[in-house]
Amino acid sequence: MSARSPLQPFIILGVVAVVPALVLAGAWRWAANRAANAQDGYPTPVESVASQPTPSAAMSTGLLSYRRHADAISLGMNLSAFRSAVAPVINSINQNSCVAISLDGQSVGEKNLDQSVLPASNEKVPVAAVALDVLGADFTYRTVVMGTPPTGGIIDGDIVLVGGGDPLLSGDWYATSGLERMPVFNATSLDQLARDLAATGVTEIRGGVVGDASRYDDEYFAPGWGDGVGGIEAGPYDALLANDATVYQDPLRGSNPAESAARDFIRALRDAGITVTGGASAGVAPAGLSELVAIESLPLSDIVTEMLTNSDNNTAELVLKELGYQMTGQGTRQAGLDVLRSTIESWGINLEGVVFADGSGLSRDNRMTCRAMMGILSHGGLDGEVGQAMSVAGQRGWLEYAFADTPMVGRLRAKTGTLRNPPVDVDPPAVKALSGFVAVEGGPPIQFSLILNGPSVADVGEYGPIWDALATALSSYPAAVSPAQLGPR
Repeated sequence: MSARSPLQPFIILGVVAVVPALVLAGAWRWAANRAANAQDGYPTPVESVASQPTPSAAMSTGLLSYRRHADAISLGMNLSAFRSAVAPVINSINQNSCVAISLDGQSVGEKNLDQSVLPASNEKVPVAAVALDVLGADFTYRTVVMGTPPTGGIIDGDIVLVGGGDPLLSGDWYATSGLERMPVFNATSLDQLARDLAATGVTEIRGGVVGDASRYDDEYFAPGWGDGVGGIEAGPYDALLANDATVYQDPLRGSNPAESAARDFIRALRDAGITVTGGASAGVAPAGLSELVAIESLPLSDIVTEMLTNSDNNTAELVLKELGYQMTGQGTRQAGLDVLRSTIESWGINLEGVVFADGSGLSRDNRMTCRAMMGILSHGGLDGEVGQAMSVAGQRGWLEYAFADTPMVGRLRAKTGTLRNPPVDVDPPAVKALSGFVAVEGGPPIQFSLILNGPSVADVGEYGPIWDALATALSSYPAAVSPAQLGPR
């Protein structure tokens, strides 16, 4: 047997030192990659994929073992497997569309991140986020009845129903009317306002009801909407809007929202036992009238929940105008759009290639990038008001029947978006969008944005397979070993 070389102990010692150093270097590189992804809209990571296992009383794991770095190694292995799972979905996206998927601030996959695309109703996500940030989750709308004080229960003259911008003011009949594909919820009761007036002792109004919508301008439809949108998918809308401009037993939307609201309020007053001798009209409350009764909406967080869950176009347009009114004194679409853009820019989100044209996403002039959408989503996260207000796969909203037989049920929360924009052979293209979150047990959520643009992407035969593949890929995480399996023993 040959004598052991005198250098051999040093070689062994060097190997022992190098192995943990390589593990730590890998962890450092992983952390550096996460920090790089924190720029341009990706959130700064604040959590690991799961908590470190509680040490046992006696451990046999050496101090330099890779098991001392279980969190970093586990996340690295899981991310590698996750990237492989989403790659086919990423690669299937056409050049006119964009997709981005991230986990805890680190990009998992992306394509055409800065491509300027039509967002359709994904436009409601920035509107909701900015409204909650600027107005506050507890903000409420107020609708007021003005008139001369009653004498002996009689009001001599017209009363004025003054709109405060409440997009969900509704008669009690409206939610069950079947006039909307997605019934309104979290509404403000127009009938309750009438009952409140009756409770003050009013029994007769010797006059009519004037609807006052002067808080906002009289732009009832946003420019850039396609044919057949105005008056059907959205509008007319104004600062006084009830039942989306419809009246009980009249399914057609009126041409003047304030006058339609006044008409339905007369119905509510009569149901409350108050005689009204006059008719309905639109106008502005004259000086000198007194406030008789008022009703407040639910908090803005509840309004936004209805807006995102139902993809309520009128609500989105009115929330946008309220942003303008509150911040500039101008209840206009353009004032709201200015607030929208400046607020998002103040969050440090890159809006290059982004065009805000309306609040609902119906305008063909809107443009979004997946980079900007990911930044807006990360501003509040899954647990914020916007994340919690979205449709839920297999349970609620426009996703109630989507992903029903997949692991995404109850886990995926997202905002949908659809525009057909016929004819299919000319621009602008059709749109099918899905942006939101997937909850991950024991770790931070997955965040994603998929905005498809193309001649026929709104057809289920085209977008369906992509959505199915996305759901399968998203549900694959985590697929590798957990920190508990790798942790010290």
